[in-house]
Amino acid sequence: MIWLVPRLIKLIYLFLLHSIRWQVIGNAYQPGQPERYLYAFWHARMLMMPRTSCKNWPGYMLISEHRDGGFISDTMNMLGIPTIRGSSTRGGVKAMRNMIKAVKEEHKHLCITPDGPNGPRETVKKGTMRLAMKTGLPFVPICYATKRHWRINSWDRFYIPQPFTRGVFVFGDPVPVAPDDDIEAARSRAQQAMDAAQQRADSYFSCTKKK
Repeated sequence: MIWLVPRLIKLIYLFLLHSIRWQVIGNAYQPGQPERYLYAFWHARMLMMPRTSCKNWPGYMLISEHRDGGFISDTMNMLGIPTIRGSSTRGGVKAMRNMIKAVKEEHKHLCITPDGPNGPRETVKKGTMRLAMKTGLPFVPICYATKRHWRINSWDRFYIPQPFTRGVFVFGDPVPVAPDDDIEAARSRAQQAMDAAQQRADSYFSCTKKK
């Protein structure tokens, strides 16, 4: 019955996608754009992120090698988003090599949860900045929020939009990261950008629930 899990996640995603009135703030991905970016979003806001791309999106999403990551990877693949498996706790070196190759040889975008797979919650890890420094991709924060939502009692307080409401996606300005940057300074800039995108999304609706 395990094979049902990614299909159920896909159905939930599609239901929420079409039952919520979404709008976008900032420069979202556009088909055909020549620039490539490292898109980043918190682990808790993963569910609706496929909406930010499209069919045949030229990029990869990093997903952990844990069992739950397998469900997410299968779901993303069914939605037309290819994945690379690995994390800071398992398969990280191989994943880093594959992501660098995807950028350098295939000219791909990358997507990553900078606080995944185990936290600390909503904290950008240095591994994300090492990836940005090695690939040369600007770091772009993304966050979505909805007027009504639920929170799961998990380490990341996973965020589930309620159907039949309004939602917003916020794309922050790209944060340039150079190969010779100080990693802590780069991490601090990325953290500020992620926090700003989240604050803008969460405060967009006057009745947004507090964390």
